[in-house]
Amino acid sequence: MAQQRIANVIAAATVVQALALALPPPAAHAQAFPVKPVRIIVVWPPGGSNDVVARVMAQRLTETVGQTFVVDNRPGATGTIGSEIVAKSPPDGYTVMVNSATHVANAHVYKKLPYDTMKDFTGVAPLAVQVGMLVVHPSLPVKSVKELIALAKARPSEIAYASTGTGSYTHLTMALFLQMSGTKMLEVNYKGGGPAVIGLLAGETQVFFVGIGSVAAAVQAQRLRPLGVASDKRLKAFPDLPTVAEAGVPGYEMTAWIGSFVPAATPRPIVERLNTEFRKALEHPDVTKILGAQALDPMPMTPDEFAQRLRSDYDKYERLIRAAGARAG
Repeated sequence: MAQQRIANVIAAATVVQALALALPPPAAHAQAFPVKPVRIIVVWPPGGSNDVVARVMAQRLTETVGQTFVVDNRPGATGTIGSEIVAKSPPDGYTVMVNSATHVANAHVYKKLPYDTMKDFTGVAPLAVQVGMLVVHPSLPVKSVKELIALAKARPSEIAYASTGTGSYTHLTMALFLQMSGTKMLEVNYKGGGPAVIGLLAGETQVFFVGIGSVAAAVQAQRLRPLGVASDKRLKAFPDLPTVAEAGVPGYEMTAWIGSFVPAATPRPIVERLNTEFRKALEHPDVTKILGAQALDPMPMTPDEFAQRLRSDYDKYERLIRAAGARAG
């Protein structure tokens, strides 16, 4: 009987060993990946900075990786609808999310989300630094930040500004501006940067503080008037445009990022493969030229570096949202 048990154990061990040998090691999964098209879910509508970055990346990766990278816009609820889709997708690397720093802000804006912001996602890589530009409709009689502040104080809550939802980058940049300048304006919500720009051009609103990629073309065509940028230094793409801090709100600075994510259980080798391909794409002259034209500077990081940034920003946005009172249901 004892000999039979020993024989059974040896046989079972042999089967396990054979199965282990038959399965490719983790590195092999990364080398083989991808073997089918990859879906990039953008949680914002077409036309905004997130969409611009995602499409540039998708085109470049399709050319270099050997598989098609397809952009799929799933906007709504300040990015939470698309985020839920990604959180509940198979963790195999074939569903990638592109989202802004609003992703971590939402954790503090909404009392309840259908996912855990920090536990249900793995950050692959930040893709670009997002710098906001304060623009106004040409019909608004202001040509500087100081003039906008003076008009807003003379007409409290009468000037309408566009927003892409509570806790979004466009909302928080403006909330901070209003707080630091001591002014009040009327918030008008849109589903994303693209629709908000259309509304602004149509005169539905008069002011928008948004990622430059969403308004660069309209500014260059002189259909919108720029007043300042949210960074702490002037931008190379707009050297004559002052920062909001130097133009009338000392100490103002509010920059963010656009990044890529996958479901949390995605194997590390696949995360690293995606990270490598994204970083290679960010170094390509064609990509840097397109992003640079819209004042979107590449932001390459390793997955571990991005994880540290996410934890830091998670705490940063908690403080900002509490101070701004930017809570939703």
